Amino acid sequence: MRKVMAVLYASALLGLSFAAPGFAQSFGGNSCVDNCEGHRAGYEWAENNGIQSEDDCSGNSSSFEEGCRTYVEDSEPEVEYDDDGNEIEE
Repeated sequence: MRKVMAVLYASALLGLSFAAPGFAQSFGGNSCVDNCEGHRAGYEWAENNGIQSEDDCSGNSSSFEEGCRTYVEDSEPEVEYDDDGNEIEE
């Protein structure tokens, strides 16, 4: 019984050492490099400008363009939060 407990304990410790140190945020199904601020900006720009076509989603960054396309595809998500419900800081 002691050996089983020792093996289980060692396995648990070993498993914890390989856990990912952080988490990746996403917005509209797109991975965020930092904090999704660019995605949020693109989404808000599209919303404020009544963008209805992905062809009109151009900008200086891919995250801005992805945020714009997210608005065109589905204008329902909460722009203040990433896909996991974490607040996007400005």
